[in-house]
Amino acid sequence: MKKNINNSLTCRFCNTELKHTFVDLGMSPLANAYIKPEEKNKAEMFYPLHVYVCDKCFLVQLPSTISREIHFNDKYAYFSSYSQNWLLHAKDYASMMVKRFGYNKKSFVVELGSNDGYLLQYFKEKSVPVLGIEPCANVAKAARKIGIKTLIEFFGVKMSKKLKKKGIKADLIIGNNVLAHVPDINDFVKGIKIILAPKGVVTIEFPHLKNLIDKVEFDTIYHEHYSYLSLITVEKIFTFHGMTIFDVEEIPTHGGSLRIFAKHTNNNDLSIEKNVIDLRKKEVDAGFKKISMYEGFQEKVVETKRQFIEYLAKQKKGGKKIVAYGAPAKGNTFLNYCGVGTEFIDYTVDASPHKQRHLLPGTHIPIYAPSMIKKTKPDIVLILPWNLKKEIQDQMNFIHSWGGKFLVVV
Repeated sequence: MKKNINNSLTCRFCNTELKHTFVDLGMSPLANAYIKPEEKNKAEMFYPLHVYVCDKCFLVQLPSTISREIHFNDKYAYFSSYSQNWLLHAKDYASMMVKRFGYNKKSFVVELGSNDGYLLQYFKEKSVPVLGIEPCANVAKAARKIGIKTLIEFFGVKMSKKLKKKGIKADLIIGNNVLAHVPDINDFVKGIKIILAPKGVVTIEFPHLKNLIDKVEFDTIYHEHYSYLSLITVEKIFTFHGMTIFDVEEIPTHGGSLRIFAKHTNNNDLSIEKNVIDLRKKEVDAGFKKISMYEGFQEKVVETKRQFIEYLAKQKKGGKKIVAYGAPAKGNTFLNYCGVGTEFIDYTVDASPHKQRHLLPGTHIPIYAPSMIKKTKPDIVLILPWNLKKEIQDQMNFIHSWGGKFLVVV
């Protein structure tokens, strides 16, 4: 998203002036800017979380007020391998793709935003050559430690041209939860086009905007996420860059996501599946081509905030001890928008040692190891990464022994 000569915001895909608000979550700190305890009295930067929708292509988007280098650097706190459910998802995906498309030792697989090697390791186990591309040096180094060749760089046209000169053509390009993270979505998708082999396949996973709206998953909005995507809009973007979405799957990850399968438009070996036609119709029927549908989201978000604060106040007045599980980016959006800090929630816990012994940004809620819950025996455990609620409830099932219960808001 950029400003035109009249200083108004324009769509990052089609350059149309943005006039319509999707949701305004006020001012919020960077969701992954965890604070060291000794730095708790230092000033924090807060930025607007004001999301717009384009009335031409219907791309829901956050202005690019913060450069990607600030978000994605050698202090990035998210390591994919700390979730067992996510590892299982990655392993199942690799097996499915090898079975469906026959990838083998003669194939070449490239993952964009490959993180710590959580996915490519399963292709490597099957003797499929792989390459990861990851801009965050610390997580890329973790991938290299397990033998995943990883380039530390932002992906786009410039990098694609360099790879093409080296003779690299990918039979499979993977992008899991990365398309929403790129400020220049045209540069990113055009880069994919450049290094995709003539008969190659692209799969991209992203949280489905329809679920965000239907389930009021507003906490998935934070500054790292520049775009919020529907099939209708992603089809427009890929078509513009000479690629066609030939299949799509609705998958349960991140509160309900889409996995699209794309090809070069001139590749006639792969036909368009009925799934694409059916889901496109579902979105049209739900109003995804009507601006009024998007503009009704704000009040749903406000009502969720009201009910959450009322519930917490009632429980605290009743003497209940409330803690949280998890320190995800989505949780930081949620707590900061609701204005909830240690007056309601004593602490949170997280399995990642990279987050422990820090404070949540904005709210300054302390983060401990999960063992703290057994020590303090809270009455209520608020699950912030609600997309992993089953995994967490199974791990923390022991809280029922003292009468504790889980709380999931979104």
